[in-house]
Amino acid sequence: MRALSIAFHHADFYLLNKPAGAPMHANDVELSVVHQLAAQTGETLYPVHRLDTPTSGALLIARNKEAAATLSQLFEQRQIHKTYVAIARGKPSKKQGLISGDMDNVRRGNWRLLHSQNNPAQTRFVSHSLKPGYRYYLLQPLTGKTHQLRVALKSLGAPIVGDQRYGGEPHEYLHLHAWRLSFDYEGQHLQLQVDLPDYGLFSELPYLD
Repeated sequence: MRALSIAFHHADFYLLNKPAGAPMHANDVELSVVHQLAAQTGETLYPVHRLDTPTSGALLIARNKEAAATLSQLFEQRQIHKTYVAIARGKPSKKQGLISGDMDNVRRGNWRLLHSQNNPAQTRFVSHSLKPGYRYYLLQPLTGKTHQLRVALKSLGAPIVGDQRYGGEPHEYLHLHAWRLSFDYEGQHLQLQVDLPDYGLFSELPYLD
């Protein structure tokens, strides 16, 4: 079982820096990341949101049922603001702004972004040059659709490095990291962030603030 890094301790929850590849649901070889952390801490823990298996970064895990209900409600009401960091190769069709459109499930779990706006996935973003041919993106999803951020960058013509499902440059790791969560909890404003990964092109990023 892998050792998991807790980035922030609260009486009601942990902020875990989820490793890339750690699953939200148990599979044939590995327990769910929540059960792994429960075994590590000796507590009963409760998931309140999810990250795709290949995505790393900030994952809130509740330490009691009451906190689980409160945090789950905050996510459902979009009161927890999320910022992701992604790295992609290619020249995007625009360098900042809003990506908005309905998402269509095309085949075998793949999605695509449509021009229609009936129930759109929406992502605000800004990008910066990293090195020739590559940019890094700060992404703020306003909705929570399956593969939303991966499809959003694909729609710009700049699929994420490591995201071969959507045409990204091959790499062992998906270069998509949940970096920061901002929300109000019990009268206190919290802005919590986790360290960036140390693999691949993440090691070439400038200091982010």
